[in-house]
Amino acid sequence: MEVLIKELKSNKCKITPQRIAVYRTIKESKDHPNAESVFNKLYSTYPTMSLATVYKSLELFVKLGLIQVINIGENSFRYDGRTDDHQHIVCTKCSKIEDIDSNIFENLSLQVEDISNYEIEKQQLCFYGVCAKCVHKSNSK
Repeated sequence: MEVLIKELKSNKCKITPQRIAVYRTIKESKDHPNAESVFNKLYSTYPTMSLATVYKSLELFVKLGLIQVINIGENSFRYDGRTDDHQHIVCTKCSKIEDIDSNIFENLSLQVEDISNYEIEKQQLCFYGVCAKCVHKSNSK
């Protein structure tokens, strides 16, 4: 929470319990929730908080580089508390998103720079497929 408070203060943004709760929910989540999921998780604790507050908080956190947004297609945005360069895999059946932690992508940005003459500032790479649970469900029908 220290990082959040420091960033909010240095950018002259209000530090509210709702913002802290939204940030904590994203940072503690491994399932890359969307704004509605964050809202639903927090509603019982913060019944007066609106979905708009959640969206505005998430947009602010992305702008400040505290979280990252993952667009999985058709304007479906999910949020990740990890801001380091890492890859994701998305299930095309259930929309589950998982992190891929592998060193096979370690030099990918450098290789892309070499072949493109671009200076890579950041990268976001998603793979799409069917997760084991959905494959099992499909095979057991």
